[in-house]
This record gives sequence, structure tokens and C-alpha cells, in this order.
Amino acid sequence: MVEKRFAKDLKEEFKGRVVSKAYRQGLEQSKLDVLSIVNVEEGEFAPGLSAAVIVTVDVRPEIKLPEYNGIATEIQPTEPTDAEVDAVIEGLRSERADFKVAERAAAKSDYVRFGYTGTLEGKPLTEVVGEKAIYAAAPQTWEEVEGANEGLLPGMALQLSGLKAGDKKDVTITFPAEFAAVPALAGKVVVYAIEIQEVRERALPPLDEAFFKANKADDLEGLKAQVKSSLTLRKDYENRAAQRRQISDNLMAQANFEAPESLVASERDGVLRQFIEENMRRGVPQDEFEKNKKELYESASKAAVSRVKVQLMLAKIAETEKITVDEKDINNWLMREAMRSGEKPDKLVKELGKDREQFRAIQQQILFDKALDFLMSKATVTTATAKA
Repeated sequence: MVEKRFAKDLKEEFKGRVVSKAYRQGLEQSKLDVLSIVNVEEGEFAPGLSAAVIVTVDVRPEIKLPEYNGIATEIQPTEPTDAEVDAVIEGLRSERADFKVAERAAAKSDYVRFGYTGTLEGKPLTEVVGEKAIYAAAPQTWEEVEGANEGLLPGMALQLSGLKAGDKKDVTITFPAEFAAVPALAGKVVVYAIEIQEVRERALPPLDEAFFKANKADDLEGLKAQVKSSLTLRKDYENRAAQRRQISDNLMAQANFEAPESLVASERDGVLRQFIEENMRRGVPQDEFEKNKKELYESASKAAVSRVKVQLMLAKIAETEKITVDEKDINNWLMREAMRSGEKPDKLVKELGKDREQFRAIQQQILFDKALDFLMSKATVTTATAKA
């Protein structure tokens, strides 16, 4: 009775033990450095009978490391120029700017409120844009005249100068050959009938005590010193990121081995997932990914191969230099992640305890970062000539 009831479970447990034992024995005999199990082919299992188990694995490739001490890197000067400092301060003033109604024609840097209705070859644009009705018409919107940042309608900001409240004008807009937001408009020439409702000019706050206090400085010199320090830190960070890229590129150029396919496939899935999520947040429609599926797959595959090769070389360097991940490294990661996510460290620890695979991935990433830091400490550094 008991045997009949639990026969299936007992058989599965027996099979699992046999496969696990066969795999361990196979590893001991072959001395392979296995990275991942690709496939398991099981024969018929029954007590007292022999059975064959075929396990397909990806093994760590043989890596002959190049000379990695003294890799040449180039960084940019970190001393901020007066022009850079002034630009930041002007940006701080812009953030606190007041916008006053201007009873005159619009000029560069003014903001214009206007309504618009579009047509394509004489037909209402609503028939073309589908759900993206905002590209067809709107009762009102704001646009910076000749602004540095492109607005919703490409090129519209360049055609508002000289117009004042009450003016009406037909504006011709040629959409880019590739326009992911509304593919139906790509390369099309659209006429928008616009009516100016209001013009506002930007009034920057004076460099006075109130402005300095709002920016936690005593005076202009104190604010400049504060901005300089911030710019220097940012340039240091950018230089470190650039060095890491240069070192990774150097390793990749000398990676004379094949990347294990299972690792490439996993990395490729991650690259594609990240790319799609980022673009969907920016409003790119799902059918755009389907349309460019082949190109996306090839691009992600190429990036994945590069990443896997660099990671394997960093792991080999870490092994050679006896670089390891210790408890302090894990604690530092937990504190950084807690600050980034807003989660308590204790909660993160519990979550990682339930997901050993994620914990292993975090350990690997910390190891890669430490290996890169080691290579940076041994790199030769040249500072580029400051641009005039």
C-alpha cells in the first residue's frame, strides 16, 4: 500500500541520487573545471539494473594570461576650468529662474505657450498617429525657443523666434528617418498650424546673499570653491570609469579563447532584458523590438561574448594574485545596496539567504571589481592635454 502510494516519489528520489552520484564520480575521474551543466540525458532507472547518464557541461577554457601589469591608460585633467565653474553656477541660477510674461516677440531662451494641429498631405494627423494623439494636436504646450534640448516635435523650437502672443503660423516639420516614438511619422513632412498664446522670458536670480544661502555658501568665492570641489570629484569618477573601460578593452583584445556558450547565453539574456526595459521606460513600442529582433540579438550576443571573456580573464587574474571576497567586501556591498534601494541591510541579508544563485552572482561581481581595481593600481597613467 505504502509502496504503491509513494512509488513515483521514491523513483524520482532514487533517480536524483543516482544522477548526482554519477555526476560527482564523472567530475573526479575527468578532472574537468566545470562552469555549468548544459544538459542531462537520463537512461531508464530501476533497482538492480545498470543505467547510463550523459551530462553535457561547459568547462572553463584554458586561459593564458597576457602581461597585465602596467596596462596603458589615459585620463583627463581633473582641475576644473573657470568656464566650467561659471557654467555650473549659471545652471544653478537657471534652476531658480522666474518666468515673467513678455509683451514682445519671442527670442532665444524664452518660453512660448502655444497650441497646434497637424496635417499630413492635407489629411488630419489623427488618422496617422493612432494612440499617440499628442503628436497630432494639443490645445497647449510649452517650448523653449532655440533650446538645447529637443522638444516633443523635432525642430519646432527653431521656428518660434519672432512670434508674439496672438500670432498664427503654419510650421513645416520633417521627422527623422527613424522615429521610434511614432514609426508612422518617420521621414514624413508634417504641417502644424500653431497659435501663440503667451511668451515668457527667463529672469535669473541675482548673485546675492539669498542665492548664496540657498546654495549653502557664504559668498561667490565660497560657491565657486564648492562647485570646483564637486566638479573635481565628478572628473575623478569619470576617469576611474574610463580607466576600467580601457583595461577591459585591453584584456578583451588579448582574449585568445572561445567563450563558453552557456555563459554567453545567460549574459546575452541579461543584456537584452536590460535594453528592452530601458527603452520601454522611454516609451519605445513593443513592435519596434520585434522589427529589429535580429539586429538586437546579434548586438547583444557580441556584447555578451566580450563581457564573458573579460570576466573569465579577471577571475583568472584574481586566482593568480590570490584576490578573494571576504566578509568585509560583502558588508560593504550590503551597505551600498541598502543606501541605493532604501532597504534595511538585515532584509537584504535574509533575501540573499533564500537565493544562493543571486548571492553567488554578487560574490562574482565583487571579485571582478576587485581584480579591476588591482589592475588599475598597476596601470601606467597618462594625463591628456587639456583642451583649449
